[in-house]
Amino acid sequence: MSLLSPRLDLKVAQKQILTPGLVQMVTVLQLNRLELKEMITQEIVKNPVLEEATEEGEEVTPEELLPLLEAEPDNDPADRQILEAAVLNESGSVDGNAGDVAINGSVFADAEETAATVTGPESAPSATSDPLETPAAADPFDEIDFGSFFDDYLDPGYKSPASESVEKPSFETFLSAPETLGDYLRKALSMSLVPDRVRDAAESIIGNLDDDGYLSASLEEIAAAGEHSIEEVEQGLKAVQALEAGVAARDLRECLLLQLESMNGKGGVAWQIVSSHMRLLEMRQFKELARVLGRPMEHIEVAVNMIRHLNPRPGLRYSGAGARVIEPDVYLIKDGDDYIIQMNDEEVPQLRLNVQYRRMLDRENGATKEVRDYVRERYSSAIQLMKNIEQRKQTILKVCQAIVRRQTEFLSSGIEYLKPMMIKDVAEEVGVHPSTVSRAVASKYAHTPQGVFELRYFFSEAVQGPSGSFTPLLLLKRKVKKMIEEEDRSKPLTDERITALLEAGGINVTRRTVAKYREDMKIPSTHQRRLRE
Repeated sequence: MSLLSPRLDLKVAQKQILTPGLVQMVTVLQLNRLELKEMITQEIVKNPVLEEATEEGEEVTPEELLPLLEAEPDNDPADRQILEAAVLNESGSVDGNAGDVAINGSVFADAEETAATVTGPESAPSATSDPLETPAAADPFDEIDFGSFFDDYLDPGYKSPASESVEKPSFETFLSAPETLGDYLRKALSMSLVPDRVRDAAESIIGNLDDDGYLSASLEEIAAAGEHSIEEVEQGLKAVQALEAGVAARDLRECLLLQLESMNGKGGVAWQIVSSHMRLLEMRQFKELARVLGRPMEHIEVAVNMIRHLNPRPGLRYSGAGARVIEPDVYLIKDGDDYIIQMNDEEVPQLRLNVQYRRMLDRENGATKEVRDYVRERYSSAIQLMKNIEQRKQTILKVCQAIVRRQTEFLSSGIEYLKPMMIKDVAEEVGVHPSTVSRAVASKYAHTPQGVFELRYFFSEAVQGPSGSFTPLLLLKRKVKKMIEEEDRSKPLTDERITALLEAGGINVTRRTVAKYREDMKIPSTHQRRLRE
């Protein structure tokens, strides 16, 4: 029988720990200009020692604060208790009204009072005052704001501007918000005459529509989740489908049929094609459609043209993504044969350290240790943020310098001269980790002589082959797209034929790779592109 005995084991382990400063540096680096501006504004609000730099006003430099930012030695709690006991023995009693014990001219107050009170130079105790002397009780009438009292309760009918503070509405309240698909349907449903139970089911259906306007859940799931009957859900579905043509469909076929029905096209040639012959329509078998439906080609062409004008995604006009706000983070300005790289710092607050809090770091000014520690921590946090912002700026500038050196021909002549460029190559040139370069170019844009481009746009891997080693992937996709756009629609190019044409130009790719590029660009297959007479 073995007995458990306590023992101490020492192990050596190597761990990678991210300090708060390093985490903040990584976070700041991947912010674009708009996000950085918002982040700085929030930090100014949270950190009292940070302020926006202006031409006027006194400021303190980080170098002046470094000697004062070292943490003060903290007395051991046991020593503190001994000092308190010594004062109690000497005084013989404690003033119960004061609630604090004075030791060497300082006061140990309650934790909440200490944290909420900042002692300034004016309120510091004098060297000759008795540390246990109880302050005189304040007159309670002095704490009453009689001016505010009479303004609020004895209103004479007029208030001066000084006594009345009117909060004006913000500018955002005057901006119009885009109407979503759900907002539009709920507004239209509120004006429809339907039973309450059916209206509730219709509300559940509206809540299950995706951005394209299609129903993303089955009727059984909606009935079970909303405690509706199947009949109520079916009636609610018809009510929602009547609000907007094509909305609340369960597939493309139903979406198109709903739109044709709203145009009084039910039973027509277009209706018959969508209802029963979608496969022939996808394959562009127009002659076969004419034979199956027993209609002349003129009728088929009119019906197909009508179907082409239907909207396969009726919800996008309400739920589509709004316009993106893009502001360049960097300007690449051509100056003769060289390029000037300039950061876009316009409207980005420039930070500085407030000099007023500098005085609270001196013991002679009467600030308590808690106050000094708090100010010291705020100054350290502010200096760290300013260093990280400057580090972000320098990293982006170095990455842009590498981009300019490698993409000079593109900046001068256009996209056809874009060269392959890998993130790891730029990272080695700059002297940082590839992840640092990846964060530096994330969601950031550069204004160039060729237009505004995302910094990631300049990074593209090379394609294999004698000539392909100098061809970036982006240009290869453009070549494939251009070949397909210029093909004979009666004899479209196959993926094998495109592969052969690229190999003839010195670019070695496989048929599978060409098919993948074509699918990435949303280009139909050869069979679907073929124009049949």
